[in-house]
Amino acid sequence: MKAHIVVLPGDGIGPEVAEEGRLVLEAVAKLFGHDFTFESQWIGGIAIDKFGHPFPDDALNACLNSQAVLLGAVGGPKWDDPKAKTRPELGLFRVRQGLGLFANLRPVRAFKSLIDSSPLRPERLAGVDLLMVRELTGGLYFGRPQERQETPEGLRAIDTMVYTEVEIRRIVERAFVLARGRRKLVTSVDKANVLETSRLWRQLATEIGAKNPDIKLEHQLVDSCAMRLVTNPSSFDVIVTENLFGDILSDEAAVMGGTLGILPSASLGTGTLGLYEPIHGSAPDIAGQGIANPVGTILSVALLLRYSLGLDAEAIAVEKAVDQTLDDGVRTKDLDAKKFVKTNEMGKAIVERLKK
Repeated sequence: MKAHIVVLPGDGIGPEVAEEGRLVLEAVAKLFGHDFTFESQWIGGIAIDKFGHPFPDDALNACLNSQAVLLGAVGGPKWDDPKAKTRPELGLFRVRQGLGLFANLRPVRAFKSLIDSSPLRPERLAGVDLLMVRELTGGLYFGRPQERQETPEGLRAIDTMVYTEVEIRRIVERAFVLARGRRKLVTSVDKANVLETSRLWRQLATEIGAKNPDIKLEHQLVDSCAMRLVTNPSSFDVIVTENLFGDILSDEAAVMGGTLGILPSASLGTGTLGLYEPIHGSAPDIAGQGIANPVGTILSVALLLRYSLGLDAEAIAVEKAVDQTLDDGVRTKDLDAKKFVKTNEMGKAIVERLKK
């Protein structure tokens, strides 16, 4: 198979982990007889410094002409001025909108070899295998107006949460499709007791559920869902929710693995083109030290192989190589501060097991 993949290294530890993801893709291509080509483009703070924009047109066009996009991370204290005209995170919003990516998938499972790394009791982690499906292009992050105003009483800030029927239907329907290939349970998360957008969300989720009687649908308020995630996480299969809630809940779910460094994500639209990235941030405090955990990026590569390239056997091989590496006790510093390997050593260890 031939595929052209755009790599967006970004800021902080992004270039370090993205490079390990690229090397795993190269290994997959060699082992399975594929032809993958790569192109690096700019995003985030480094793009602001170079072009004055967090995601320039050339980068967007390159992504549109690729089969898949692998992203490192964006942001850092250098660009954190709240008064700045543009911020690195706007690059993420633009790539998602520009590629029409409305569904963010974040699988969460408890690795047996990492049970002791989680602050949750081992018995609560037994059987955890859930999938967060987060709406990605609507809600509070994109609503307008979004501004500050000066009033006689002082500054006033406004954010607007907007959802349309089309936006809600397509993400909830995607969740039902994904649940059909899993344990056939969808938990729709909202705040319908307070928010009008959530009342519309619940209404449409109920209608879609009625058309899919083979899938069990349950509704849950976001605050009680947050509590249930740490008290009974194995009771979830597919969780579908809006942008802000999904952003928060998926980071909370990362506690099950003991570190943000191991969780992958896929952002998908209506076609096969997708954006793949670890859910962790740019971690500027450790950037350049070679101690970042590349597992989240490498597992994102597995999702890239599965969803954009249709190479499920290759995806499974990468996931098994990660499992074996962790089972063998190989750890980065976030998992073991006393006995750890460097970022590139972890990537190399995974590639070695992939070859086996």
